[in-house]
Amino acid sequence: MPGVARGTTKERHPLDSVCAAAEELARHALEEFTTPDSVGAHLGAAADGERLVTHRFECHLPAYAGWQWAVTLARAPRSRTATVCETVLLPGPEALSVPEWTPWSERLRAGDIGVGDLLPTLPDDPRLIPGFTGEGDLEAASLDELLMPPQWEIGLGRERVLSPEGRDEAAMRWYEGDRGPDSAMAQAAPATCSTCGFMEPIGGLLGQLFAACANEYSPADGTLVSVDYGCGGHSSIPPAESASLALGDAVIDHVAYDAVDVTAALVGEGSGSLAADAEATDPEAEDVHATDPENPDAEAVDADSAAELADADAPDPDGSATESAIASGDEEDETHAAE
Repeated sequence: MPGVARGTTKERHPLDSVCAAAEELARHALEEFTTPDSVGAHLGAAADGERLVTHRFECHLPAYAGWQWAVTLARAPRSRTATVCETVLLPGPEALSVPEWTPWSERLRAGDIGVGDLLPTLPDDPRLIPGFTGEGDLEAASLDELLMPPQWEIGLGRERVLSPEGRDEAAMRWYEGDRGPDSAMAQAAPATCSTCGFMEPIGGLLGQLFAACANEYSPADGTLVSVDYGCGGHSSIPPAESASLALGDAVIDHVAYDAVDVTAALVGEGSGSLAADAEATDPEAEDVHATDPENPDAEAVDADSAAELADADAPDPDGSATESAIASGDEEDETHAAE
């Protein structure tokens, strides 16, 4: 009927018997196109149109696992011979292929713009609305429009400004992001940014919910945060009180060594007292005055030696003993020289 659109369905064609039986012709065409060992078993034939059949073969190329060779054969009307139309390599159901193409505008993600990248904005971007660019636009605007800031923004010098829809999208994105009240940092904070001295308010409608952080030690420094966000750098956190440790008396270890009083030795009580102390501290020391039964004269020798030591230690007021010793020494030297 005129003026009525009719739906079209894909017409199904019967499988041509002549083209379907020409399997060897299709294989021979592939062997001329590629190496014979890359063509595998015959997978079947399907009708693509009237007297038009496509044969499929396995592909044994290492880089094309799961792909299939396709050879299309055709036959002229009232002809008994099939001819080769084309040979092509097509991906099979299990072939590794690229994902379905997606427009670039749908592939963009937050933060994709890098240094030197340019991202054009569509003229009908719903996030933007036309702005007032000069005094002429202000003169053409009515007074009622100027007194309604929720529906209008001056934006002098800008062709377009943020629309209410774009502002709402930005506010929701920031509020639900890492600088919102539901983030892990805000949940662990002792207080919110609304009571922090490092919070810097901003103007506009977004200033009712967001502010700028000015704490250089905060992870949110220099960024917009929600007023109910928080971190560990809140200005109301007092400094920790340092506990002073009381120092006790020095502890001396008496296990590793023995304490010895050497004051008497320093004032000079004599060598006899030191020898006595040495004998007292060493019980295993042998008595130097003990008599040797095999040498009865040893006791007399020791007595003479002790007497000589006592004489040597005794004071000499006039120095005569010293002169006698020097003269005796000189006589012994002359005697040795004469010998």
